[in-house]
Amino acid sequence: MSTYDEISKAIAAHGQWKNKLRNAIDTGKCESTPAKVKQDNNCSFGKWLHGRIDPQAKSSSYYSTVVNLHADFHKEAGSILEVALSGDKNSASQRIGLGSEFSRLSAELTKTMKAWQDSL
Repeated sequence: MSTYDEISKAIAAHGQWKNKLRNAIDTGKCESTPAKVKQDNNCSFGKWLHGRIDPQAKSSSYYSTVVNLHADFHKEAGSILEVALSGDKNSASQRIGLGSEFSRLSAELTKTMKAWQDSL
């Protein structure tokens, strides 16, 4: 799969994380664990970024920024999942809401991935 396609797929998948977290907040359950979510190399995009990526794509000026934002996104998502699974619905909801660190990271990651795509 091309770099462009990998990024498109990742934008969609990471966009779905707010729904997964919302479901975990509502139900107190999730198919994954906070420890797994916090690792940025468990999702398909992370596996690509850290392993399957074309070595030439790593030379992009966007690569290191995306790697760092992606890692931060996963740490925050895992932390929110931890709170959600502990039953603290209000705190978890605030942490995925507008103006939250999760929202900021998600927007910045998406913006940077789109800029990377535009540069291809």
